[in-house]
Order: sequence, then structure tokens, then C-alpha cells
Amino acid sequence: MPTLPTPLVRAVDTAMEASVVLSFSRIGYEVRSRLEGWRPLEDLPGTGQRVLVTGANSGLGYATARMLLRAGAQVLLVVRSEAKGEDTLDRLSADLGRDVRGEASYDLADLADLASVRALADRLLADDTHLDVLIHNAGAMFEERAETGDGLERTYQIHVVGPFLLTSLLLPKLAKEAPTRVITVTSGGMYAEKLVTARVDSPGRFKPTVSYARAKRAQVTLKREWSRRFGGYGIGFHVVHPGWALTPGVEASLPGFRKLTGPILRDPEQGADSIAYLALAHPEELGNGRLWHDRRPRSEHKVPWTRHDASEADALWERVGADAGIEPTV
Repeated sequence: MPTLPTPLVRAVDTAMEASVVLSFSRIGYEVRSRLEGWRPLEDLPGTGQRVLVTGANSGLGYATARMLLRAGAQVLLVVRSEAKGEDTLDRLSADLGRDVRGEASYDLADLADLASVRALADRLLADDTHLDVLIHNAGAMFEERAETGDGLERTYQIHVVGPFLLTSLLLPKLAKEAPTRVITVTSGGMYAEKLVTARVDSPGRFKPTVSYARAKRAQVTLKREWSRRFGGYGIGFHVVHPGWALTPGVEASLPGFRKLTGPILRDPEQGADSIAYLALAHPEELGNGRLWHDRRPRSEHKVPWTRHDASEADALWERVGADAGIEPTV
């Protein structure tokens, strides 16, 4: 495609972003990648990078792992069982046409069990192998409200408390091995919710999509807090939303949405592109503490009534730290 003037490219991008549908769908990916001449991920400096991906056995996590391996990175797949780990390695080997076991391995953790998260962190801290990138991708939407064995609402724990705990425990390692980065995969659904710390775990009447969106909004807010408090240690903190991608989670949890938007949904690799990009791009290209979509920083709000008072960010940090049972420090 001929190179277009930069102002025109920016105008097209801005128009798509304002429309939401064009931006979040596969249309946004296809138009932007062509107009902006995106550099292939395989050309980014993946060799020598070691990346941890939670929820790596399916959907965006699996696509991210596959793309990182293509770029030459080493990938640690975090899954919930040995069976899932072995199956994921077999599928990656088949997809890439080579045995990936020298480049990829797996470990076990369940974010709905904080003791399991601590055990994973202990193993990683005891391992002398470096860790360059931590990707929080694991997630789920549940039909009914339920508490985990830790006494926390499970949507909130899996998306917010568990990742907060793992990041906190690995913080000394990430600071020591800097420059490093932490990437959290959020959802465009968070644009519908305002952060209210008192309802981040959806007390009272439970609606799956609302609970999910509240947890995702909390992820975006915490990203900024992580950057503000610990970005000076050489750790980049980023959050990225994939747009509307066809994943097993979408098919299982949002069948109506799947039916309505099916023709324009992104495939998993289109949804995961910016996740892998953030893991591989040079730190100077990324800044710190931003929300990303389609390889560009984006606004955290689309309507003014989702903006929250600055005190809510501090309140959220304190609450999540208390629920995780940790005060982050390097």
C-alpha cells in the first residue's frame, strides 16, 4: 500500500477509535497495520528475551506465546495443570513445525488460589534464570458470584488480586534484572465502568459483564499506580486491550455478542498482536504507565462519567494490597 501522509493516517486512526466498532473489530487491525506499515513481530528483538505468560493454554495467551516463539523469545507458560502444559507444548510444536521444548516450558499456578501464586513466585525467585517480561493474561467471566478459598470474589481475585500478588513477589527480581516490563491484558469492556473501590468485587447483585468490566477497570488504574511507584526501578508497566477477538472465553461467556459480531471479530493473533509488540519493542518506544491498543497509547476513558477521583486510585492500591496480603517493595 502506498505511504500516506502522517496527518491523514492519524485522522483515520482517530476516526476509527471514536467509532469503537471500527477500532475494536478486525477492521481496525487490518486498516491500521496496513496504513501504518507495522513492523512484523518476527523482526523485533525477541532473541534472548524470557517471557512469562499466564493463561497460556488457549485464546490470547496461546496466540501470544506462539508469536513470541516465532520472534525467537523463550516462553514460560503458566497453566493450571500438567495436562494443559503438555498439551500446549504439543500444539505449539505442531503449529510452529518444530519441537519447542527447548524454547518453551511450563509451570503451574491458579490465580484463584493465592497460595498457588506464592508457590510459583517462590520457584521463580529460586531460579537463577532471568525474567524479562511478565504478562498477566489469565482471566475468565463467571455466570454466578462465588468466593475463592481465600474468601475473595473470584472475578476480582483472578484479574486483580492474583496478578497484584505475583507482580509484588517478583518485583525484586524484575528490578534487579531491569530493564524489564509487566504487561496486563485488560478489556475494552472496562470503558463502561467507573472505578469505585468499594464495589470492585461486585458486592450485592451480580452481573457477569459488570463484574468483569469492574475488574478490568481496576487493572487499568493499578497499571498507572505501579508505574508511578516503581517505574523508576527500570520496570515498565503497561496495560493493553485486544479489541474484540474470537477466543474460547468469548464463545463460552458471550454467545449473543459472538453471534452479533462474528463476521468482524479479530482472530486470536490479531487480538494478541499488541501484547506481543509490548513484550518485544524497545523500552524507549513505549514509555511507561500507558493503556495500549493496536500498537498505540489510548485514552483510559471514552466518556467523562467514568473518570474517578484521584483518591480512588490510592484506595484501590491499599485494598488490593490488603486482600493480597502484601505491601509491594523492591
